[in-house]
Amino acid sequence: MAGRTTKNMTDGSPMKLILGFLIPLLFGLLFQQLYNMMDTIIVGKYLGVHALASVGSTGSINFMIVGFCIGVCNGFSIPVAQSFGEKNEKAMRRYIANSGWLAGIFSVVMTLAVCLMCRSILGWMKTPEDIFDGAYAYIFVIFLGIPATCLYNILAGIIRSMGDSTTPVLFLLISSVLNVILDMFTILVLHMGVAGAAWATVISQGISGVLCFFYMKKNFSVLKMEGDEWKPDVRTMKTLCNMGIPMGLQYSITAIGSVVLQTAVNSLGAATVASVTAAGKISMFFCCPFDAMGSTMATYGGQNVGAKKLQRIEKGVMDCTILGAGYAILAYVVIFLFSDTIALLFVNSTEAEILRDTRQFLLTNAAFYFPLALVNIVRFMIQGLGYSRLAILAGVSEMAARAVMGFCLVPLFGYKAVCFANPLAWIAADLFLIPAYAFVMKHLYRIMRCPTRELQKAAKGEKQRQKRRARFVI
Repeated sequence: MAGRTTKNMTDGSPMKLILGFLIPLLFGLLFQQLYNMMDTIIVGKYLGVHALASVGSTGSINFMIVGFCIGVCNGFSIPVAQSFGEKNEKAMRRYIANSGWLAGIFSVVMTLAVCLMCRSILGWMKTPEDIFDGAYAYIFVIFLGIPATCLYNILAGIIRSMGDSTTPVLFLLISSVLNVILDMFTILVLHMGVAGAAWATVISQGISGVLCFFYMKKNFSVLKMEGDEWKPDVRTMKTLCNMGIPMGLQYSITAIGSVVLQTAVNSLGAATVASVTAAGKISMFFCCPFDAMGSTMATYGGQNVGAKKLQRIEKGVMDCTILGAGYAILAYVVIFLFSDTIALLFVNSTEAEILRDTRQFLLTNAAFYFPLALVNIVRFMIQGLGYSRLAILAGVSEMAARAVMGFCLVPLFGYKAVCFANPLAWIAADLFLIPAYAFVMKHLYRIMRCPTRELQKAAKGEKQRQKRRARFVI
């Protein structure tokens, strides 16, 4: 089943396979963040600090709602990866068909709900009056584009589950270039303001989803539905929801803490919001390798647990952790040397306070990148192994840490507390995830190896009986 466009991750060197899967995915994520940064750069440079703050003030609610949809779609791809590892093509096709039905239902319901509540949500977040209209114009369009987000993420997740991390990246590169072009056109030519940047994002992501669809239709003959495989199946949908909804909730629960924190940041004024926005965009760019490691571990874990190769799973986690530690050191050095220069992409050199605060945020977060690496590696591995519900509790840990910062420490210590919110959340998640991973692996060894040990014991006993018979005959 592993043809020209797929990759079997159950045989061969784990480090080599991880790097081969991770690097194309990383380039795609980097390019995606690059064009997201272009959104922010164009908005900040051409529309001003208030427009930059308008977009930035919606970041946490964007992550909570859109992140839920992305998490659900990524969760749907886990049974696909497991079926691929088992070489069960019929089950794989049924999972893919039913994930399409579910993704369509989720996207429509979510779009209607959040668009109707959009203005109220911004009010609950205490969005400053001078940036409220801009924030609403931007996030409303982003929410309208939820179906496009779901389309790309469900199809890209399925393609990656079959070991192909390169193709979704290529389509993402195409849409990224288109996004930048549309940014310039909608903002500088059509004068659509921040709404123009949102429309550029939605349209380009929709195009990348369409490209994934036609690519799958042309190149994955193994996915051609047979009989009634395309029809909705309650049992299959239940399995998909058991994987997808916990993964989506993990994103949303994590984001609740970010919403609380963003509310506290909003209370500090537009300049602080602009600083956090610029720093957050830069930090997201540097964190792309950690995101790539997480996606790689989900596919690697899903395929290998399907093939019942648990020792490969442990080796893969160790190899990826080494990669994460090395990159965390490199990223801190680069940020320490060049953060001031990078920040000038978003604001003018006259904004001395924003530049100073941006550097402080970046350096504080970069000092804790290794805990972030562990969060992504371990959490996504747990999800790939089929224990998505455990990952929700890690999200609860992050939510609690950020909520404490937002409710208690930001009012007391101001911007310094904002800078330490993410590191505290990452450490809190690790304190849960590492023991949870150990528990999951112990459980898998027990349920997968006990029958093998029993068979070996029986075979040994039979061999001893045969020896006794031979002696008796002699």
